[in-house]
Amino acid sequence: MPRTRSIAWSELKIGIIGVVAILLVTVMVVAVGGQGGFPWQRYSLKTRFHDVNGLKSGAIARLNGKEVGKVTAVDFAGTNIEVTFQVSKKVQPLITNKSIATLGSVSLLGEPMLDIEASTVGTPLPEWAYVPADEKASLANMTKAASESLEEAGRVIADIRNGRGTVGRLFTDPALYNELRDFAGAANVVAGYLKDGKGTLGKLARDPAAYDQLRTSLDTLRTIMTKIDTGTGPLGRLLNDDAMASSLAATSSNFEQVSGRLNRGEGTAGQLLTNKELYDRFTGVASRLDRLTAGVENGEGTAGRLLKDQQLYENMNQTASELRTLIAEIRKDPKKYLNVRVSIF
Repeated sequence: MPRTRSIAWSELKIGIIGVVAILLVTVMVVAVGGQGGFPWQRYSLKTRFHDVNGLKSGAIARLNGKEVGKVTAVDFAGTNIEVTFQVSKKVQPLITNKSIATLGSVSLLGEPMLDIEASTVGTPLPEWAYVPADEKASLANMTKAASESLEEAGRVIADIRNGRGTVGRLFTDPALYNELRDFAGAANVVAGYLKDGKGTLGKLARDPAAYDQLRTSLDTLRTIMTKIDTGTGPLGRLLNDDAMASSLAATSSNFEQVSGRLNRGEGTAGQLLTNKELYDRFTGVASRLDRLTAGVENGEGTAGRLLKDQQLYENMNQTASELRTLIAEIRKDPKKYLNVRVSIF
């Protein structure tokens, strides 16, 4: 038999280097391929969408924005699309039955991707379980919303160009622009006054004495409000004392009763307000009293002459003086004036 040739060391080294190179290439491919790790470090999940917007096998699967796996299959399940993906077992506690799957994009115009919302509540999903999907937050809906927003912005710009609304009038109406410019000029003047300490606000901003006076007034007001709040003083008692409030309510009730009686014509004051005949009589008496007073002021009648006639006043004054003198003399010597004779038949 032919003798078997022994393997040279150089040939063995080449084989070992080749195996190591294959292993390194495999590790690099796995590293470049994403964050899922080796097959034994990943597990599979599913989700369903009505529209996946071009999502393909091999698309990125992210958890709260961090890449954790890849999409492995995109197939029909009836009228829906079933998406199968693999993620790292390290994040399994964060993907629960409370997590939500949505469709996103690496950029606004980039490749679609699968985005999972992490959750610390709920039960972690086992392998091949379904992650609840939310198509309202999908890329198509976001694109639709963005399109609608752009259309609305276009309408707003068109309205502005046509002079509609306040902003549109500001851009197209010279009068409104001039008014705004004048207002800005006036505001600039006021700001200058404030800066220079002119006017009340300027003094308040620049004069420490005015500021101290205002602060003192505020402290005084605060003290008054504290007294009112604690029931001190008449106003504080009025707001906090139930007895005073009840008394005020009773007074108000009595006033309402009196007003009601007046409106109904009860009593003298009520009759005076509602009875025309009594009112006419009262008016007549007042008119006669007016005439009597006018006559007295004009010197008519005894009372009028007594007030206006100086001679009559002096005569009456002299008579009164003589009467007082006579009474004094009678008291002094009654026998002189009182002579009583008694005769018997």
